Amino acid sequence: MSSIIEKKQQLVEEITDKLRNSQTSVVVDYRGLDVSEVTALRKELREAGVELKVYKNTMSRRAAEACELSELNDTLVGPTAIAFSNDDAVAPARILKNFAKDHEALEIKGGVIEGKVATLEQIKELADLPNYEGMVSMLLSVLQAPIRNLAYVTKAVAEQKEEQSA
Repeated sequence: MSSIIEKKQQLVEEITDKLRNSQTSVVVDYRGLDVSEVTALRKELREAGVELKVYKNTMSRRAAEACELSELNDTLVGPTAIAFSNDDAVAPARILKNFAKDHEALEIKGGVIEGKVATLEQIKELADLPNYEGMVSMLLSVLQAPIRNLAYVTKAVAEQKEEQSA
């Protein structure tokens, strides 16, 4: 009996560590997906460095309470899987949202973004953000714009002075 309790405590600690260490954790209801669809979803998530795990809701609730995320307990009802991402905060939300478009059976319930419980709307907003490389590209483009405009103006002034002197 005590070995069973030990295993459950280890499982709760594992979930607690994953909730604390992940940048984003997304809770989904996978009821209605067949094995091939779940396999395809796991593969897509794995390629992005995201781990999808199915835990008993009671274990997940205890872990959420240990992380002081008790608001997450409302989403831990019915068949539930949790996608954990340590590296990319946007990847799990984006992949799950895109997968849910093609597979209506997958339902995003909520999640945790950087240690704070997030609503379904916040997860969807996060999913609409570009990935890290896209954000860096946008930032560089914004930083380049004033210099590029200065170069165009300088070139136009130089051409205008050449026309006047000729």
